[in-house]
Amino acid sequence: MLQAAQGKGEQEGGGESAAVKRARNDSGNKVSVVLGAQWGDEGKGKVVDLLATESDVVCRCQGGNNAGHTVVVDEEEYDFHLLPSGIINTKCTSFIGNGVVIHLPGLFEEIDKNEKKGLKGWDKRLVISDRAHIVFDFHQAVDGLQEVQRQAQEGQNIGTTKKGIGPTYACKASRTGLRICDLMADFSEFSTRVKNLVLQYQSMYPALKVDVESELKKLKDYAERIRPLVRDGVYFMYDAIHGPLKKILVEGANAALLDIDFGTYPFVTSSNCTVGGVCTGLGIPPANIGEVYGVSKAYTTRVGIGAFPTEQLNAVGELLQTRGHEVGVTTGRKRRCGWLDLVILKYAHMINGFTAIALTKLDILDVLDEIKVGVAYKINGKRVPYFPANMEVLQKVEVEYETFPGWKTDTSAARKWSDLPPKAQNYIRFVENRIGVPIKWVGVGKSRECMIQMF
Repeated sequence: MLQAAQGKGEQEGGGESAAVKRARNDSGNKVSVVLGAQWGDEGKGKVVDLLATESDVVCRCQGGNNAGHTVVVDEEEYDFHLLPSGIINTKCTSFIGNGVVIHLPGLFEEIDKNEKKGLKGWDKRLVISDRAHIVFDFHQAVDGLQEVQRQAQEGQNIGTTKKGIGPTYACKASRTGLRICDLMADFSEFSTRVKNLVLQYQSMYPALKVDVESELKKLKDYAERIRPLVRDGVYFMYDAIHGPLKKILVEGANAALLDIDFGTYPFVTSSNCTVGGVCTGLGIPPANIGEVYGVSKAYTTRVGIGAFPTEQLNAVGELLQTRGHEVGVTTGRKRRCGWLDLVILKYAHMINGFTAIALTKLDILDVLDEIKVGVAYKINGKRVPYFPANMEVLQKVEVEYETFPGWKTDTSAARKWSDLPPKAQNYIRFVENRIGVPIKWVGVGKSRECMIQMF
């Protein structure tokens, strides 16, 4: 029916020169997405790095330099906070999308640090969306002041990275923010708007001291440094999707349980770090999202405060912390540790629709006599069939565990599935079956070679 109708339309076009219709189902190149499935720090950087080696474009779509990815290449450790980790690949374009908030001094400091480690030619491979919002130094100062205020008023803060991310997204939502396109336009107009924004903040926080002139002077220099990198992000992504065949990768920052909508609010980040943020943060349609890879540790960690049902405040938690070197890349804070929680993984899957999972840091469990996995939550002895939205409720849940015998074998040299001890294989299969998503990679160490690919 459809073909006949199409044929008729083409004939009506008249003559030999009628344009050939594009096949309707050809929506262009699909993007692959890597997302955190827990509270961050799952080892997304490693998965991204693995995929980035064969990608043509690697994108960041949300967050700012509150993210931290460490990538090891030829014994050299690179730290990325704002730059997509694809930047080390010389054949790859790195794109910072409109949903990212950019602290320009932070961006250039990061570039300089990585240049010293051997990063070259990045300026030919980096593209920045003109619609991305700018994080000012005073946003970072406000972030710090807000945390102090929360501590004083409520006796607890959120535990933000104090990188100005929250205040910048708040500005964006209240329509007082400034974007890269504003910095690229008339600088005197830009300066006026920055000064007005500072006055607005100072009326709210009388203790806020800002040297506006010096910040503007620095921004004027940065404006010229980034000008060659700035593009209209929507057109850039459209061309990447509808041009020649390309492998496009999106690197999520933060994680599902830190999502502003779906995370353990209010102890969350200020952006959507679930799959929806990919569309809004890059300006691409849902039809162009292909593989969605969820990354989870073989146990669970969390930085800062907030509910954490499977947390182990005991020798097990300490062992995971020390063996796993669980210290934040961005903050240097010790991470809280506990058993793997399948309730949160299933919840993350409901939101993101993972097509496969990467299970990292399995080797950290090598020395344990027994290993537990959280499979359900109970309140007053009754199973809760969902993930509680309210923090007081989540604090109260009891976790139901399945217990597995430890494999007590060093797995760090394993390079294929058959190298893993049967008890470790059993653990992995259990996790896979409970979540209902295939595990595509198992990580047993720091470097690229330590990711066992299953299929």
